[in-house]
Amino acid sequence: MDQHQDHPPEGALADRERAVLALERRGFSGPGAKERAIREELGLAPVRYYQLLNALLDDPRALAHDPVTVNRLRRVREVRRGER
Repeated sequence: MDQHQDHPPEGALADRERAVLALERRGFSGPGAKERAIREELGLAPVRYYQLLNALLDDPRALAHDPVTVNRLRRVREVRRGER
C-alpha cells in the first residue's frame, strides 16, 4: 500500500493526520524547534498545521487512535479558551 494514503480505509486516519498526532507526542527543546519540525517533517506552514490539529481534536477517529494525546490537547485547548 502507498505510504501516503490519499484515501485511507473507512474510519482510519490519513498518514498526515497520524503524523500530526505523532509530532504532538514529542517534546521540543528551545524556541522554534517545533515549528521547524512542522515545516521540515510535514511540509506544512505552522498555521496550517495548527488548523489541522484543531480539527483533529474534534475527530472521534483521532481520539480512538491516540486518546492520551488527544485528551491532553483538548484540556489545553479548553484552558486557553477559558482565558480569553
